[in-house]
Amino acid sequence: MGVREDDLEVAVDVRRSDGVALKELTAARLRGAPDRVVLEGWGRGSESIVWDFNALYWSALELWEKATGRGYEQALPGGESDARNRVAARELIDGLFAVWDRLSASGALPEELYVVELGVGNGGQAKVFLDEFVERDRAHGRGYYRRLHYLMCDYSPHVLGLARQTVAEHIAHVSSFALDATRPRTSLGFLQYKAFLVYVSNVYDNLPTDEVAQLGGRTYCVQTRAYLPAEQAAELAGSVGASTEDLPALVHKLLRLGPALLPDAAPAHFADVGSAVDFWRRAWSALRLEERYVPLLGLDTYLLVPADDLAGQMPLTGELLRPLLESGADLRMHVSGGALASFVDSLTLLHPFGTLVCHDLFVTDVEAYRTHFRGPGKYDGSVVNWVNGPLLAHVGRRRGFDVHYERFRHRSGGNIVTMTAQVRD
Repeated sequence: MGVREDDLEVAVDVRRSDGVALKELTAARLRGAPDRVVLEGWGRGSESIVWDFNALYWSALELWEKATGRGYEQALPGGESDARNRVAARELIDGLFAVWDRLSASGALPEELYVVELGVGNGGQAKVFLDEFVERDRAHGRGYYRRLHYLMCDYSPHVLGLARQTVAEHIAHVSSFALDATRPRTSLGFLQYKAFLVYVSNVYDNLPTDEVAQLGGRTYCVQTRAYLPAEQAAELAGSVGASTEDLPALVHKLLRLGPALLPDAAPAHFADVGSAVDFWRRAWSALRLEERYVPLLGLDTYLLVPADDLAGQMPLTGELLRPLLESGADLRMHVSGGALASFVDSLTLLHPFGTLVCHDLFVTDVEAYRTHFRGPGKYDGSVVNWVNGPLLAHVGRRRGFDVHYERFRHRSGGNIVTMTAQVRD
């Protein structure tokens, strides 16, 4: 009859429900199906506890690595990051030298030359860059290394400690900052308009994101909630002497306190830190997400990045999504709010002749969202999603930057894409 499925309503006749505890029955259904233990209420994907697990992984990485017997980089495809490629590092350095030579010739080159790396990992990329920088500087003969300040930034203090050991021979030129990658300017505000290179590798795909969908001309937010399948929940609860009803509270206590403090807070369930880490790993392995679509009343009311996350800049609203959502057939895509916040904040650090370079999992054409699954997925103890490249490029252009994408040139195969952003000429 031409009626769309999403225009239909389902009505339940309750006139013959005498003797049925409707309130209790409905509440039980809303709490979750009997085949699962629900850990949170419905909400935007970026607000899910999966991101608390993600944050816990990086803050307690040392305990996770000790339990697994391997470093986090071994979970990456190929067992290492493309950021360590020496040829790619030389290209970056030669590009910097070309810019600095031109500025020096006109007397406009600052005395201090700043390079920022977000998501430094264990310092492997920083060491490759600095080693190559020294070699290229000797051949170049301008003494740029003497003036170089390399800022290593990461969420994890443990990772930063490892990175400082890795670059020990360059330590006079290196500073380290523990920061939230979505708000780099909070810690690096003193660098505004001073950084000649902001380098990011495998960070954006690990930041919180929502998903939205355009179906039949209507726009929806994809809400999620985390749960544990009933069978695995029963096994997990039994391993710590708890009931399945206790699991949500224990999981939230883990996420709030971390495994190091959990034995003191729940001694009846955790004898030591090792048992708490085992609980953490098993809970993460069993964790699943269920979804529902909730209509968006208006894109202008949907905040991608609040003003509070942009240090006073205007908030980014869902209106930025319109040209992508209305680009053709039905579509579901990531909003990449965490990556977007980090990207916009990082652009304010760039010198007018500076460049932002990012290696990551980028969707570069909206059509790819219509043909492939793009996350969320799991890397060891963390979350990974492909990043909405067309959205970042759209926002960058509105701020006066040219944004380009190309396949990572220095390794065949793989999914890594290189994004560059520079002030438009």
